[in-house]
Amino acid sequence: MAPSSRSPSPRTKRLRRARGEKEIGRSREREDDGREREKRNSREMDRDIGRDRDRERKGEGERDREVGDKRRRSGREDTEKRRRTRTDDERYSRGRHERSTSPSDRSHRSSRRSPERAIASRHDEGSNARGGSEEPNVEEDSVARMRAVEEALAAKKKEEPSFELSGKLAEETNRYRGITLLFNEPPEARKPSERWRLYVFKDGEPLNEPLCLHRQSCYLFGRERRIADIPTDHPSCSKQHAVIQYREMEKEKPDGMMGKQVK
Repeated sequence: MAPSSRSPSPRTKRLRRARGEKEIGRSREREDDGREREKRNSREMDRDIGRDRDRERKGEGERDREVGDKRRRSGREDTEKRRRTRTDDERYSRGRHERSTSPSDRSHRSSRRSPERAIASRHDEGSNARGGSEEPNVEEDSVARMRAVEEALAAKKKEEPSFELSGKLAEETNRYRGITLLFNEPPEARKPSERWRLYVFKDGEPLNEPLCLHRQSCYLFGRERRIADIPTDHPSCSKQHAVIQYREMEKEKPDGMMGKQVK
């Protein structure tokens, strides 16, 4: 005869259920802890990436400035060298011409020249004098332009510092799930006392159940499901499209006294 198998008592059944519920709760707590760790790690990674990008941008800006300064210096040196060489050539040619021609030779040659040749030589001397005077004028104009550009750049660099709010600190504090929120709640934000609801219709027919809009002080609409309270998947909507914000406003009562009401 085989021994008869007894069914567990109700007490043992309760104990087994309690143990199973405890194990399920522990596993859920472990999963929640793992998710929180992953969120922290992702936030730290985003911050490190942002800092590295800022450093790279600063380094590139400094390199561009150094390259621009070197180019300006080289341009100035080239213009100065050209001036020196031209002035040296002119002095050398003048001295050589004066040495080769004595006063007696000049008078003898000028007496032999015809009046037509004298007029042509005067015309050539005038044209040479004009050309020689125009070349340094062009160089002076280029140098003046370079100086004007340098002064404009220096004026831009010497702009007065602005002490207005830049919003950088708000970006760090107003981040949720690695995304910067474009909307900040005002100080008068309050939860509504009335139970507001939002009904969604399409082609005159309601879609699903109405949305409750009384459990928070604001609701964000948008395509970004990680931060949107009410997701909108339509392509015409942006990631952070619109916000419904409740505020505590002053209202005049029938007796003339001022009161507060959430609107």
